[in-house]
Amino acid sequence: MADIVLGVTGGIAAYKAVSLLRELTESGHDVTVVPTASALRFVGEPTWAALSGKPVARELWESPHEVPHVELGQRADLVIVAPATADFLARASHGIASDLLTNVLLTTRGRVVIAPAMHTEMWLHPATQANVRLLRERGAVVLDPADGRLTGSDSGAGRLPEPRAIAEAAQTTLAMASSGRATRSDLHGRHVVISIGGTQEPWDDVRFLGNKSSGRQGFALARTAIARGATVTAVVGHVDGDLDVGVPAGCAVRRVGTAEELRSVMHELVAQENPDVVVMAAAVADFRPVTSHPGKITKESLADGAAPELILERTTDVLAELVAKRGSSSTPVIVGFAAETPAEGESLTTRALAKLARKGCDYLVANDVSDGAVFGDEETTVAIIDANGDCDLRESVSKEIAAHAIWDAVRFDR
Repeated sequence: MADIVLGVTGGIAAYKAVSLLRELTESGHDVTVVPTASALRFVGEPTWAALSGKPVARELWESPHEVPHVELGQRADLVIVAPATADFLARASHGIASDLLTNVLLTTRGRVVIAPAMHTEMWLHPATQANVRLLRERGAVVLDPADGRLTGSDSGAGRLPEPRAIAEAAQTTLAMASSGRATRSDLHGRHVVISIGGTQEPWDDVRFLGNKSSGRQGFALARTAIARGATVTAVVGHVDGDLDVGVPAGCAVRRVGTAEELRSVMHELVAQENPDVVVMAAAVADFRPVTSHPGKITKESLADGAAPELILERTTDVLAELVAKRGSSSTPVIVGFAAETPAEGESLTTRALAKLARKGCDYLVANDVSDGAVFGDEETTVAIIDANGDCDLRESVSKEIAAHAIWDAVRFDR
């Protein structure tokens, strides 16, 4: 259980922080809510007190003998501000302590997660972007807002991420602190592109060739990269249903369906966004039907007792293409994934080394998926191989721990 301060500022998305509070308390954390005066105009004090089970901390001048702004900040393992308005970002980035919440930020020794929410124009304004950069430079995890419906009929970047996704970002940040990464922002300023999930190759309008990839490892890589300071673009294929609504908070998201769509988007992002790291964690189909039939192939459309013929062709090797396109350049760093089924007497490491040599990427992360292992599981076993052939084998670890091990391995001074 962690001591958490939940700061809520005066935006319409304050109502979503009620669900975030419940996510945190139901996970066993001790949460003190610190709403600004404007936030209390959207959601009243009784709601915060009832759901947190604690008095609400509102004013600097309440119980002054306890020095609340110092006591709350020093005690907190984590301070979350959700939603964070443009005004709050400006004050926090410049150390202006004009209310209890900004005072708590100046005294905290714990980690800080900030989830902005505002209209698109306010989010994209150079002043707001400068304030966000400054906060990130100081070690705060500032989640990029989501794209979607805003106040009224407006739509665009600026929507508060879903409470569940913010809670997951908080859990990841707390886990970093407990593992000795409390002040680590080693990916600050780095832009990461990660492909996630599986592809689906249509045979007709209702059937497809797919695979068992759940997207869990890719999402773990995205969450941990954000917690370590990176800007992340996620290229998301088919993922488990419960994960599809929980894309990590702070990601820019591009949706794809087929291997060819994924290939096109990956090349586009590498060309346009010039990322520092590309991680091909998606399970991209190796084969697809030569012909995708319109409508549904029915029994009635075939001769009695006949089965439809399925002819396959190879898909393009996206990882190999990205490596070839990079050529002799050292950027981006390219991390490949390989789902392997080693033969009897053959090790996962041996298979991974051979594939690394063929692909030419900088790092290869291999899983043993024999008998359907790893796919959809909470835990994994990975062999992380670098270009020198050095191997870091992590057996039966959470996918979050595996993600951190992968980021620990990545070097930019190769």
